[in-house]
Amino acid sequence: MTGADHQTYREVPFRVPAGTTAVTVQFSYTGKDERSVIDLGLRDPQRLRGWSGGNKSRFTLTETWATPSYLPGPLPAGEWKLILGVPNLRKDARAEYTATITLDDSPVFHGFAEAPLKAGPGWYRGDLHVHTQHSDGGCPSQTGRRVPCPTFRTLDAAVARGLDFVAVTDHNTPSHFQDLAELQGAYDALVVIPGREITTFQGHANVLGMTAPLDFQLGGPRAPDVAAILNQVDKAGGLFSINHPGLPSGEACMGCGWTAKTDDARVPAIEVVNGVGATGPLSGIPFWEKRLSAGHRVTAVGGSDNHDASLAGLRGVGTPATVVRADNLSQDAILAAIRAGHVFVDTQGTRDRLLDVTARAGGVTAGMGDVLALEKGALVRLHIKVKGAAGGQIVVRSDEPKFVPPPIPIDSADLTTDVAFGVDGKRHWVRVDVLGPDGALWLLGNPIYLR
Repeated sequence: MTGADHQTYREVPFRVPAGTTAVTVQFSYTGKDERSVIDLGLRDPQRLRGWSGGNKSRFTLTETWATPSYLPGPLPAGEWKLILGVPNLRKDARAEYTATITLDDSPVFHGFAEAPLKAGPGWYRGDLHVHTQHSDGGCPSQTGRRVPCPTFRTLDAAVARGLDFVAVTDHNTPSHFQDLAELQGAYDALVVIPGREITTFQGHANVLGMTAPLDFQLGGPRAPDVAAILNQVDKAGGLFSINHPGLPSGEACMGCGWTAKTDDARVPAIEVVNGVGATGPLSGIPFWEKRLSAGHRVTAVGGSDNHDASLAGLRGVGTPATVVRADNLSQDAILAAIRAGHVFVDTQGTRDRLLDVTARAGGVTAGMGDVLALEKGALVRLHIKVKGAAGGQIVVRSDEPKFVPPPIPIDSADLTTDVAFGVDGKRHWVRVDVLGPDGALWLLGNPIYLR
């Protein structure tokens, strides 16, 4: 750009091929020390898609969300134009610009945050099941009326609860993704994960971490069976989790229990604790353990299923908390940890309780979610660490009763103990729970698989 471009517009064309799922523009220019200014906007072949002026140097558009200043929606093939507006460029000045335009044809989404919010491995706490105004979430207005609850209220509640991540899972719709794209920058210590609770007549399930369109109408032509839904989720890199499978289905909650014909080998996670229903006849634990005993590796998670962000305590966002051992605090790392089973569920949503279990045999160590390969007769030593659960007790659970010792009392704030048993050469699973003095489930551990 030169002085001749002062207070003019230039449209720079580029072509977008069919099948593009995201358009990202990165822009920079020289001459700012001479007060040169170049503003940005964008047109697709049919319409103006937005104008950010000088407030953004990078923006993205997809079908279901876009960087604020720009409109989400279909990305039509054809000639697009990057609009450059020049409010100021001195007569003898020169400004050189670089526009890097990235066209993505992958449906896989890696998160609204461009980088991990915290580096390094650790235990990160979150809620995988909440609802906002984009489905049936409601909360009090300024004057106390019940109104659809704005998305930011849920994020505020997650921050107040001390969470590291939250998945917003409104029913079937992607409309809340735009809210999440706008809010992530302001909540820069909380990973905001896009989710959808697909509610079918044969069960509910969360789909986490994908923003691509999803046909959810199970039994219809677009999604004739669960496999068709799973194919879409797998293609987009999402995570599928069956919700509250222990609930009954009927007029009070149509399709709440899981009755759909399903290839259990394709299901990576099950919500075994929904809200405060950790145990009892509505618990999802028996449904999950039945699949473990059938030889499947599937991760137990929890979710509050919160529909009112103003609620606190046992009915609020973060109760229960799903606690993951992830490589860093990012969407990709959190979902990878869930897939790997590096998870325990804190049913009361505390800020500090910890359960860490490893198994060791023949010089090899495996953690929750991992497989430990063994020979018949090998001695397995479980190493159990519990924090913040004084007065409770450790309970080992397994499909093989011979692996289960008597409950172990927790007589200090931090307890480390070992349990040993010999194996019989068959496939088994073993895991650890922590119960309170009254027998209530405090912490639910995922299994270590003995093979």
